Amino acid sequence: MKKLFVGSLPFAATEDELKDLFSQAGTVESAIVIKDKMTGRSKGFGFVEMSSEEEAQKAVSMFNGSDLSGRNIIVSEARPQEDRPRSNFGR
Repeated sequence: MKKLFVGSLPFAATEDELKDLFSQAGTVESAIVIKDKMTGRSKGFGFVEMSSEEEAQKAVSMFNGSDLSGRNIIVSEARPQEDRPRSNFGR
């Protein structure tokens, strides 16, 4: 499985829309739109897991810079999440 980062998403984009779009390139294992914990609104990016490296590469070449509801989306290989120091918010 290969995870892709999808950025510059329209704020109204749904996980189903991502799944439908990326299924044109192959088998989509999962599609997630990252939402703000407080408001529940989209943060404008998400992740799509494709079932193989080949399908992931095809998705990047097909969709990077393509138009989704008037926004040119960014599609690239997801980098491992970096360990970020957790904020204690003054505690």
